[in-house]
Amino acid sequence: MGDSTGDAAGLARTARLDVLVEGYARLPHVAGTVCLVRDGDRVIVVDPGMVAARAQILDPLRELGVAPEDVTDIVVSHHHLDHTVNIALFPEVPVHDFRWLVQRDTVEIREADGLALTPGVRLLETPGHTPQDLTTLVGTPDGVVALTHLWWTGDGPADDPYAPDRDQLREQRERVLAVADLVVPGHGPAFVPSASTPR
Repeated sequence: MGDSTGDAAGLARTARLDVLVEGYARLPHVAGTVCLVRDGDRVIVVDPGMVAARAQILDPLRELGVAPEDVTDIVVSHHHLDHTVNIALFPEVPVHDFRWLVQRDTVEIREADGLALTPGVRLLETPGHTPQDLTTLVGTPDGVVALTHLWWTGDGPADDPYAPDRDQLREQRERVLAVADLVVPGHGPAFVPSASTPR
């Protein structure tokens, strides 16, 4: 881990991360991990997707002193419904994905790889689970956190059944592990990477 002003990922250590919903995949029940990131004047919700009840997103926000209208940005890791279905809970703010910036009826096509939303928040294009995957790197005082669907949980799966290219998934996992102190996966608790983390 780096010092309080930067690290190997080149991120300021100024952001605060709160996991609003810890995701799970126990078919037929599925919930995506939903996160809140605050850095400066930006209030970012990552993957406002499927949950058992919308209150599971809104109540923790309220407890943190954040109203839906305070949100300035939405980031989606990929376009599966379990990570996008509740975007409309929030105002008509910019929605960031791997290629587009969408707001109301306006689309801006741009590369997301390396895009800094704030000094402490950066987007990475990380195709793996789908060809359109995006990882959000968050520089917190405690380290760099990767919000990503390259892993469903800390156990992988090692061979993601949806991944179209196993070599690409492995390459992107290694890329994220090179900078992340903590990983928040798409459907499970945060984990500290180790030698046993699926590559």
